[in-house]
Amino acid sequence: MHRRQLILTGLAAAPALAPALLMGACATRQPADPAYPVGTDRSARTYSAQELIAAGSRELGIAAEAVGGAIERIFADQGDSPTAYIAGEEAAGAAVIGARYGRGALHMKDLSASQEVFWQGASVGWDVGGNASRVFTLVYGLYHTDMLYRRYPGVEGSAYLVAGLGVNYQQADGIILAPIRTGVGLRLGANVGTMSYSRQRNILPF
Repeated sequence: MHRRQLILTGLAAAPALAPALLMGACATRQPADPAYPVGTDRSARTYSAQELIAAGSRELGIAAEAVGGAIERIFADQGDSPTAYIAGEEAAGAAVIGARYGRGALHMKDLSASQEVFWQGASVGWDVGGNASRVFTLVYGLYHTDMLYRRYPGVEGSAYLVAGLGVNYQQADGIILAPIRTGVGLRLGANVGTMSYSRQRNILPF
């Protein structure tokens, strides 16, 4: 009798447990053929300063000399071997608590075509105002596109200006992002927050 009850209870609970089990399986399953855009997980062709200056000038719509100054500063800080760049635009606003949303295209030399990418972030700090910007981001340590999609801590107050362009760094698990921003608007103060990169637009900036 007890055995029969246990079997019936297990059958009744199975539909409720199935989604959780499937989610767990999906979370741990590795693709048989991930078809990464590079030959290995540890190497990728890099961009030269000249290539990035030309692309940055085109994407940001400003003189090559201005972009060159920002890229030279990033190269001095992070090295001369970025494996990717992201070109796009974003909007941000804050009144102590802030949010930032962006959309762009990820470029790697081993990709047959650029890949759409979204980013969103939240911040808190002594920060008031809003801005709309074009963004050109140098990416270090990215060897296949799946590595990009994660959360990056960042300190907006650490941003510095080079030829009128704002530059700051975000880093997580060996990947470094160096966004170069230009745009209109007013943003005062310093804040601490995070930025998440994703394949789809997320409404919540967390």
